[in-house]
Amino acid sequence: MDPVRNPYAPGAGQRPPELAGRDRELGQFDVVLERIARGRPERSLVLTGLRGVGKTVLLNALRSQAIGRMWGTGKIEARPDQSLRRPLAGALHMAVRELSPRHRDPARVDAFLGVLKAFALRAADNGTKLRDRWQPGIDVPAATGRADTGDIEVDLVELLVDAAGVALDVGVGIAVFVDEMQDVPPADVSALCAACHELSQQGLPLVVVGAGLPHLPAVLSASKSYSERLFRYVRIDKLDREAADLALVSPAAEEDVSYDPAALDALYEITEGYPYFVQAYGKVTWDHAPTDPISADDVRVAAPEAQAELAVGFFGSRYERATPAERDYLRAMAALSDETDGAVPTSDVATYLGRKPSSLSPSRDSLIKKGLVYSAERGTIAFTVPHFGIYLRKHATT
Repeated sequence: MDPVRNPYAPGAGQRPPELAGRDRELGQFDVVLERIARGRPERSLVLTGLRGVGKTVLLNALRSQAIGRMWGTGKIEARPDQSLRRPLAGALHMAVRELSPRHRDPARVDAFLGVLKAFALRAADNGTKLRDRWQPGIDVPAATGRADTGDIEVDLVELLVDAAGVALDVGVGIAVFVDEMQDVPPADVSALCAACHELSQQGLPLVVVGAGLPHLPAVLSASKSYSERLFRYVRIDKLDREAADLALVSPAAEEDVSYDPAALDALYEITEGYPYFVQAYGKVTWDHAPTDPISADDVRVAAPEAQAELAVGFFGSRYERATPAERDYLRAMAALSDETDGAVPTSDVATYLGRKPSSLSPSRDSLIKKGLVYSAERGTIAFTVPHFGIYLRKHATT
């Protein structure tokens, strides 16, 4: 097939040509937006799942829905070493700029921007020289006495309440999208939960939509005991057979190309419906297929190349981030896990390595911070990347 016409998109966070298997989540968010627009109470939303299941793609699709309803939107990607102040200030600045042309009172918008600037400036390190301090691109003076205490929980509650007030004036809402939400620092997680709680109690039109790894609900629960009632949790998983086939067949049909049923069987067996793998194998198979329709033989010929690309870019790059001690831990997990790479007891990992469990805590905690593993439940550990154990059993020896 002509590689220029190849329709598949195995990129990080890149929307595939056919967003298959997510109609339910898209429909649910439409209901959330409509209920909030009508003044009905709604919870913020949290998407969880392994790497490669399309959380970021879905997050972007939900943002597009909010934009389509003329909401103000902003998006951030959390980092464990960065406070929410700067990125969240930028996201809210963008959201309010989208609303400001429709606001009847420019002075009220400027008043909020002054509060936003005051909130953002608290991110400056007290030890930083004044001339080197970061300045937000907001062309109004910083306000005083609102969202500027330095206590992130107090400040964030006040800031989001004020932002929601601007949206309420316009008759719409604001949606803030937080990717990699499990990496939000603990104090900021607590503040975000408190702010969402206040917004919910007041029925204000601002919703937070987060996406993160499977242990994100536990992170939120550890921060605020009421978080399990504060958010609607949606588990994003691999695609079922029908959706996986649709993700392959629909884009190909746009290029007047079809698949033999046996080819679809082979692709689902290899990918197990994980969206990133569907795109990766689909792309390589397309390039190798000489004629239409794409056959099972084409899949078999292309599979080694797809596996090699994944071994370097998807799996290998993550493995390279681990220290030697952390690699030992990962290989032990792989040796102990079953074909599905399910969770394994941390005590079994210690036994396998001939170590005391307490001595392995630094490696385990570091791997969690690097996003390579997560604690599925107390006393167990699992890979955040599907098929990572398979990769380690085949390739990782050092």
